[in-house]
Amino acid sequence: MRRNLDLAALRALAAIADFGGVTKAAHVLNLTQSAVSMQIKRLEESMDQPLLDRTGRGVQPTAAGEQLLTYARRILALNDEAVSRLTDTEYEGEIIVTVPHDIVYPHIPQVLRHFQTMYPRMQVQLQARNTGKAKEHFAAGKCDLILTTESRCDPGGETLTRLPLVWIGAPGGQAWRHRPLKLALGRYCAFRPGIVAALDKAGITWEAAVESESDRTLDAAVSCDMAIHALLAGTEPPHAERIAHGGALPELSSHLVNLYIKPGSTKPGVQALADLLRKAWDPRQAELAAE
Repeated sequence: MRRNLDLAALRALAAIADFGGVTKAAHVLNLTQSAVSMQIKRLEESMDQPLLDRTGRGVQPTAAGEQLLTYARRILALNDEAVSRLTDTEYEGEIIVTVPHDIVYPHIPQVLRHFQTMYPRMQVQLQARNTGKAKEHFAAGKCDLILTTESRCDPGGETLTRLPLVWIGAPGGQAWRHRPLKLALGRYCAFRPGIVAALDKAGITWEAAVESESDRTLDAAVSCDMAIHALLAGTEPPHAERIAHGGALPELSSHLVNLYIKPGSTKPGVQALADLLRKAWDPRQAELAAE
């Protein structure tokens, strides 16, 4: 007798893989943690094998889970396409979202993936701009939502979280030990004044080894141990790591991640996308992400 896969359970499996834990998946799916856990348990019983590895830090798919996840994404996409084609066309159009390059990861790809399953007919145009440019475009009415990294939140915005700046460098790199300290600096980076002020206050000599408007250029300089940089905690790229300097470098300030929504926006999907962003950056979930 053929067995049928539970679409809700497959959606839960995909959410766990995307957001790194049962708690965050439940938060995004608007379910209780126990409900998501039960869906996964039934799915594992149906497959007669474990689909999630819970032995280490965080929850990761097993080999069988990874294989099923590939099918799950295809099944869910086909399901959502069929539902969309046979139902009304209320949720159509384009949403323009502007996000600073340094906070695109890790949350934005997962948020957009889940938004597309919810509103497959909506197109999201993602733009990466520094906070200053993002706010200029927002003020001119050129985008529907923006995320910013700032020291305060302007009227009309809302703060999603506050994150500290941390020093990052190449894995196992030694650039942070050199004096003058070599920095990779963004020409219009909102963090730059605070970084420079902290070094000057600590009496650490420094020089701009790389100065560019291109974040890719800065990333390359850091990854090859030519210089170090500072980013918000949790946004470190895979080719870099947080520097364990043991107090040799000064502590840096923290910044807000703020959300601004176009005033009076009635465009379908905007509020749903904003809600996914709120959930992704919900600081209450950070401590539980490693369950």
